[in-house]
Amino acid sequence: MATYLISYHGGSGPPASPEAARQMMAAFGDWVASVGDGMLDPGAPLGAARTVSPSGVSDGGAGPEGYSVIRADDLDAAVALVKGHPFVARGGTLVVSEAVSL
Repeated sequence: MATYLISYHGGSGPPASPEAARQMMAAFGDWVASVGDGMLDPGAPLGAARTVSPSGVSDGGAGPEGYSVIRADDLDAAVALVKGHPFVARGGTLVVSEAVSL
């Protein structure tokens, strides 16, 4: 099995009400449960960012809004595990990247 980083991009922003937040977390919990033993780290939202490059450090950047880490047999299986992710239903995009062992 390989390890995959799921990075969250875009989306509709934070929930507008406590009830919407509860529903969002319940949907996320259902997705986590659906991944089963393949879930390594359900992840977390990401906040402020800085970009480090050869020319120095700059604030901001278009980094992901969050992440999760899963295990799957291959990239297609990993993608299948995230197709039903509630973040996509809220207008977000998920990038599935394989962690390559060196």
